[in-house]
Amino acid sequence: MSLPPKNPPARVRGATGSKAIIGVSLKMYFGYQRSVDYCRDVAAIAFAHPAVQTGNIELFVLPTLPVLPEAARILGTAGAAAGAQDIFWEDEGAFTGEVGGSTVAELGGRYAEVGHAERRRIFGEDDTVIGLKTAAAYRNGLTPILCVGELRQGSVEEAVALCSAEIDAALNRAQSLGPAGRTIVAYEPQWAIGAPAPATPGYISAVITGLDEHLRALPVQADSRVIYGGSAGPGLIAKLDSAVAGLFLGRFAHDPKALKIILDETAARLAASEVTV
Repeated sequence: MSLPPKNPPARVRGATGSKAIIGVSLKMYFGYQRSVDYCRDVAAIAFAHPAVQTGNIELFVLPTLPVLPEAARILGTAGAAAGAQDIFWEDEGAFTGEVGGSTVAELGGRYAEVGHAERRRIFGEDDTVIGLKTAAAYRNGLTPILCVGELRQGSVEEAVALCSAEIDAALNRAQSLGPAGRTIVAYEPQWAIGAPAPATPGYISAVITGLDEHLRALPVQADSRVIYGGSAGPGLIAKLDSAVAGLFLGRFAHDPKALKIILDETAARLAASEVTV
């Protein structure tokens, strides 16, 4: 794929004006060079994609941290963005091995993922830690990607109640420490992460409809949205309710061709919704 020109026409990337959100986490699957190559492929796709160029689709990639400066540069030329898969709750100090939100922002990051199920399970992060990290994102001008999700599959009502409590715990803690900002909530039922297939479209739509109503009724969160993650891939977005703002993708978008399909499906969904309005 050819790369976009180094100096594309300047345009305002107003996140609050985006009609859909597509994000990709590379987790720790790719090394440095493969991550850079992936970002170059994504940038070429984004630069040629009308819905990304108009800002209708907000597109971001979360690589491993050493890749972030180059990823931010490459993706930024094409109207997309990069961020970090984690941040520490303090911006500086004697915290060996940690990276603060101020450094993420300095490196060109615009997003910070917090509260992923793997961080909760493997590293023991609880609601207090996740709230502190959410606050760190806000104060450094980063959009937090706040991950929530139930451990076991139950009813829609149970999932909405549990995930709403996780949202409240993080945001209440964050807002006790300073001004809040826009939030992207990634609903990722833990039982669907790494599974062969995502949750059913009806279940996803019902849960996210409830979470979207809850989130956007909170102070300062009117522009915030809920996206779905958990074995999401091509073919899913068209089956979801309009309350689902987009997808948070993992391994099923690690092939740039699959990501392009998802962007095309998302753009078609937006076009269809405009026709029906």
